[in-house]
Amino acid sequence: MRLTPHSLILKWQEDVHTMLYPKQFAINEAWVVFRLNDAPITTEADGDFNVLALMDAGSCYIVANQFVPTSRLGPSKEQAAELIEQGRSQKNQLPKKLYIPTVLDVPGLVEEADRVGIEIVRVAESDLEVYTREAREGFSEYIGRDALH
Repeated sequence: MRLTPHSLILKWQEDVHTMLYPKQFAINEAWVVFRLNDAPITTEADGDFNVLALMDAGSCYIVANQFVPTSRLGPSKEQAAELIEQGRSQKNQLPKKLYIPTVLDVPGLVEEADRVGIEIVRVAESDLEVYTREAREGFSEYIGRDALH
């Protein structure tokens, strides 16, 4: 591929990461999806799970969550539809955009979001740290406390 000034600028824009902040968004304008747990949650009966969270980007409110078996590549189509419906019922509307970290492979969720008209925006996971850090810390503390009782 021959590099031109235009292609270099496009490549530079792809490589630049921009941290996202709640003040950039109106409430209900966009959702962020991320894995809430650091390590899989193990159950004796049903195996290991990850927990996906949908958070409103403007309010930092978790509008929905879903336990997804680690044996699957993200939520099934049915789970994805339930996750989006949970979020819609919390806010009485769907967002315009759904921000997904590039490291999160969730084809069922992408397909369902596209089906209902939500634009998918892939971003570096580090760009979502403002949203994920506190939620993950709180979830980790909750799971730790729960394991003790």
